[in-house]
Amino acid sequence: MLTLGIPGSPTAGGDAGRAHHLGAAAGPMLFIEKPDFVWGLIASMYTGNISACSSCWPSCPSSPRSCKIPFAILTPLIVVVCAVGSYAVHNSMIDVWYMLIFGVIGYVFKKLDYPLAPLVLALVLGDLAENALRQSLIMSQGSLAIFFTPSHRRAPSPAWRCCSSRLPSSRPRWRRLRGASASPGQRA
Repeated sequence: MLTLGIPGSPTAGGDAGRAHHLGAAAGPMLFIEKPDFVWGLIASMYTGNISACSSCWPSCPSSPRSCKIPFAILTPLIVVVCAVGSYAVHNSMIDVWYMLIFGVIGYVFKKLDYPLAPLVLALVLGDLAENALRQSLIMSQGSLAIFFTPSHRRAPSPAWRCCSSRLPSSRPRWRRLRGASASPGQRA
């Protein structure tokens, strides 16, 4: 999916973000433009699988014991390890506060059953969408009409195409629905 430029999972979204950060757009030209990135990515997947297998197989017998650790002990331990890792990146307390804030947001999202993938995609593709919005508004001199009106110099906007393609096909369905909901005595 990375070669199509479509991130199919949060991990692929992160990979697409890294590719964009390195100046390569995810898509079919990625293999030609940045072969070092692609083969590095493939090599890191193999290395990750080998290291995961080599570390997981010996620890399989002791893993069930870690499930018996009480939640009241395990949760603070995880928070401390995350805080140390956040602080170690830039030696700054603001990173720890970011970790705590986004941890609370993640907890709320988990409780409200929000999926993780759209959030990751929004973080990865947000800059691209913002730049495209800025360019569109600059071209239209600040008018939002550029998103709804077609121009003879460019293809019709997606919003215009969606609305115009739905209108003709919705009339017969609307008439059928209205006719079906009317009682037999009301039909002519």
